[in-house]
Amino acid sequence: MRYGKSGKMFPSFMNITTNAFSLWMVTITIACGHPPVGTGAGETETSRQSHTTFRIEKVVGGLQVPWSIVWAPDGRMIFTERVGRVRVVENGNLRSQPLFVVSDVEPTGESGLMSVALHPQFATNHLVYLSYAYGGDGIRVRVVRYREAAEGFVDRKVIIEDIPAAQFHAGCRLRFGPDGKLYITTGDATRRELAQQMDSLAGKTLRLNDDGTVPADNPFVGQAKTRPEIWSYGHRNSQGMDWQPGTALMFQTEHGPSGFDGPGGGDEVNIVERAKNYGWPLIHHNETRAGLESPLLEYTPACAPASGMFYRGSQFSAFKGNFFFGCLRGESVIRAVLDGRKVLSQERLITQYGRIRDVAEGPDGLLYFSTSNRDGRGKPTDDDDRILRLVPVK
Repeated sequence: MRYGKSGKMFPSFMNITTNAFSLWMVTITIACGHPPVGTGAGETETSRQSHTTFRIEKVVGGLQVPWSIVWAPDGRMIFTERVGRVRVVENGNLRSQPLFVVSDVEPTGESGLMSVALHPQFATNHLVYLSYAYGGDGIRVRVVRYREAAEGFVDRKVIIEDIPAAQFHAGCRLRFGPDGKLYITTGDATRRELAQQMDSLAGKTLRLNDDGTVPADNPFVGQAKTRPEIWSYGHRNSQGMDWQPGTALMFQTEHGPSGFDGPGGGDEVNIVERAKNYGWPLIHHNETRAGLESPLLEYTPACAPASGMFYRGSQFSAFKGNFFFGCLRGESVIRAVLDGRKVLSQERLITQYGRIRDVAEGPDGLLYFSTSNRDGRGKPTDDDDRILRLVPVK
């Protein structure tokens, strides 16, 4: 049996539905209330499907919910901590002082400082984008752009704000797409009806120019009572996003209902396309309805997918083009092997480190992931939270 965060037992398998077929995966037994056993001290693991062996190394520990990881062109690892800190690992060492602290962050529940993204021309313009929750008249999310200078983050510019949020379902992943536009995922702010309301930014994918203006070719520009920033809608709480090499299809991971707003489970991987409606809350799990998009992958019981990335490097030749995402409730990294829109196979690749948030590829071609064991729902080890990496064993 498997245990959820509430201590409830679940069957020792996970039902995963694709557009083309259903498959069953055995899950790892997770004893809620005990710290994860993985140490990141060089223990080895093997992908059962690809027979790829790798060791797990800790990069840095003693963190507080590292949410998002990127790399600057000079090799620095830049990451966010949900409490409001932007941190830097340089030459293998964590700087003792944050690169920047967001002074007005609202860190309650699942909100706080979330995603960081670097401008595609960061090497020359040094522009950094942050998404975070802030207080006032309720909780909201804003995206802010800064320029990194010798004296710190300067030239603050609000890209978009007043995005509905709450202690839960606050989104908010930032990524620049292959078209150079900034894409933003937003949650439904626990008000599920907002995901279908086109005058609300909640439960949507947004698309903006790098300065916050709206691209003229956005699908809903000029439509009455519709926010022109919207690219797709009908989302509950998407937190992972990347574009598939070769096809440029946008893939997103999304949290399904939690019981109070629908039957538990129903976590998703979606191919997200212009102007399409992804169904929440009209459909969920593997339900279908004309005019609404059903998920490519559906997970019941919930795994709580919190990130998403395609591997493009050369260190792991068997992983080239595979889609990876970290799972919070599922306490794992899932690897999906795809052929365009078709799912060929998938596996739970990493299962001993507790709740996993971000998964990212470093400039060295290694795979990195962050834990989220200090988010109030995990059982941290003494050195959690951590950023760890996979290193191939030749």
